[in-house]
Amino acid sequence: MKVRAFLFNKLFASFCLFLALSLQVFANARSQTKVNVKIDTAEAEAALAIIEKKQRNQPLSESDWSRLFNSEGYVRLKKREAQFKRPFTDEEFKEFMLSDALAQKATALAETLKSWQGADVQAVAGRALAYLPKNARIQAKIYPMIKPQENSFVFEVNSDPAIFLYLDPMVSQSRFENTLAHELHHIGYGSSCPTQQMKAVNAKLPAKTQAVVQWLGAFGEGFAMIAAAGGADVHPHAVSNDEERIRWDKDVANFNQDLRTVEKFFFDVLENRLNEEEENKMGFSFFGVQGAWYTVGWKMCVVIEKTLGREKLIEAFCDQKLLLPTYNAAVKKYNQAHNQSLVEWSPKLIQAINGAIK
Repeated sequence: MKVRAFLFNKLFASFCLFLALSLQVFANARSQTKVNVKIDTAEAEAALAIIEKKQRNQPLSESDWSRLFNSEGYVRLKKREAQFKRPFTDEEFKEFMLSDALAQKATALAETLKSWQGADVQAVAGRALAYLPKNARIQAKIYPMIKPQENSFVFEVNSDPAIFLYLDPMVSQSRFENTLAHELHHIGYGSSCPTQQMKAVNAKLPAKTQAVVQWLGAFGEGFAMIAAAGGADVHPHAVSNDEERIRWDKDVANFNQDLRTVEKFFFDVLENRLNEEEENKMGFSFFGVQGAWYTVGWKMCVVIEKTLGREKLIEAFCDQKLLLPTYNAAVKKYNQAHNQSLVEWSPKLIQAINGAIK
């Protein structure tokens, strides 16, 4: 009897261990199916190979250039520039590749690429997913690029999402991961928000109300900032340099004034005081380096999450019409709890937006 009991207990313990491991594997598999993110370094590697040959005074062959010009990153970069009707030719790119200025950066560029390749893109994507609805999916290719323009951007988000990141020796691996999480959050948000039902409701709004709702979506920059940082208690520029942190802190300190400036812009749009050119000029001015769409949006996120929780924050951003009233409901409690005097959005503005829904 004792032997049978011992064997039964051992078998039961083994079964429990097997079940626990199976559930963990299943959970991991489910998480991975939500993320399909890959880093494609072919363009950067081909460019570095050419630079190295030039430094050694070795002749460059057609295959060297073909490797660069046929890399997926280069092909898609060229396609993107063509869509913007910007001059971009292989010959001009050759001149850039053979420049002495680029050669001087060769060692730093190679070290930076190696550092970036060490990033845990699955963990970075998980940071973005933590601030997205449960049905969100993140699919993207990341291209670290050696190129003339020092800009980074997303491309073909609705078909084959790509993130182009200028290979900058001044950007550490942690800073790269922060930027990547920010952009992946944008891509994941686009895959899940707003829902088709919300889009149908928005389509019935008056044209000017629709415009304001669309501009409210620009606060998504602040939403991506909190996701990239990893939470409401993490400084959004924790991995940035001192200059960036100081600029951010200074701008966030102007929250009340900046909120009122954006609020006036919303009223001007609703009341048809701006033509299309004026509206776009003003709206895009709030992007800046990291303007009000970032700072005001981020602070609203902090207030909502700390007061009402992350689920409420995600809900408010997935239906932009809920964002302002959700913030107003949260900021009253937040001010009391933190001895702050953050301003609320005008009830008249909220009524103008939500009163248009029929």
